[in-house]
Amino acid sequence: MLEVKNLSASYGMIPVLHDVSFKVEAGEIVTLLGSNGAGKSTILNTIQGIMKPSSGEIYFQDRSISGWAPHRVVEAGVIHIPEGHRIFPYLTVKENLLLGAYPGDSWKKRKEALAWVVEFFPILAERSNQQSRLLSGGEQQMLCIARGLMSRPRFIMVDEPSIGLAPVVVDALFESLGKLRQSGITILLPEQNALRALQLADRGYVIQHGRVVIEGNSADLMKSDMIKKAYLGR
Repeated sequence: MLEVKNLSASYGMIPVLHDVSFKVEAGEIVTLLGSNGAGKSTILNTIQGIMKPSSGEIYFQDRSISGWAPHRVVEAGVIHIPEGHRIFPYLTVKENLLLGAYPGDSWKKRKEALAWVVEFFPILAERSNQQSRLLSGGEQQMLCIARGLMSRPRFIMVDEPSIGLAPVVVDALFESLGKLRQSGITILLPEQNALRALQLADRGYVIQHGRVVIEGNSADLMKSDMIKKAYLGR
């Protein structure tokens, strides 16, 4: 579904990504593992068109989307849920969700989309008329993901969803991501919480200093001495 080939990107004169290559097959959850500053968010910003690549290609469903404007990437079916629980705090939960129903004919199908997203995040139905600033951190993260789903995308990139959340909340959130995969949504999941990410994902790539340094299926990566030492504390 997504293929990144030899992707490089820079902030001004400072290179950040160096010949990054990876792919995500339809129906998979693929995780990008790495410490803060490794380049994971930059990869997502470049895929989404927020940053322009200095070299390399990005293909979505066998079509190059390299250098596309962000709104075109969204309309093609790629949704980026950035880290940090970015909500509109004084709008209600429902109003936040409706803001996600803008690409293509999504607005016409907003009622069906609302009913669909709350199947994965039932708490949002209970909080529908509540101002979003009153939600817990975990509920705000669920709202961000649900808002991205309102356009019924085929592919979502969920950046560091576990940051700042209690373990029990992370468990519930990752369970919901698993259900999304079962519904046919393909997911790219950058994470610092390597254990939870590998327990959920099919495959993973480790990013260090803007480069892919190791890749493999999740079971093999969890057995890797490098992964154990650097990310699993073993």
